[in-house]
Amino acid sequence: MSKKKIDESTAAHEKAIDESTAAYEKAIHDLTEGRYILRLYVAGTTTHALRAISNIKRICEEHLQGRYELQVVDLYQQPQLAQGEQIIAAPTLIKRLPLPLRRIIGDMSNEERILVGLDLRKKT
Repeated sequence: MSKKKIDESTAAHEKAIDESTAAYEKAIHDLTEGRYILRLYVAGTTTHALRAISNIKRICEEHLQGRYELQVVDLYQQPQLAQGEQIIAAPTLIKRLPLPLRRIIGDMSNEERILVGLDLRKKT
């Protein structure tokens, strides 16, 4: 095979890889765009924990209807899920997606603060 044919073949192969990579990255972006991945850490079934669960569910339904995944983790029942998350207080909400990652501590009763933390409103 001539050097010209090899160069053409290599260029075509590299172009195919670039197109495939671009398509993959677009698919990942489309999959996660506008989708919120949230994890709420609570400590048992205290009134504080129950209030946080109720508040964040209400806020998510009102502002993210159909665009969120919320996992509630009881630190007493599943402490292994908090490993590596540096949870220093409960309740703590962690917004994993969309980036940037954010942490919100408290009973989620300050809706404005939650909306700013979720990047749904600008800080005033």
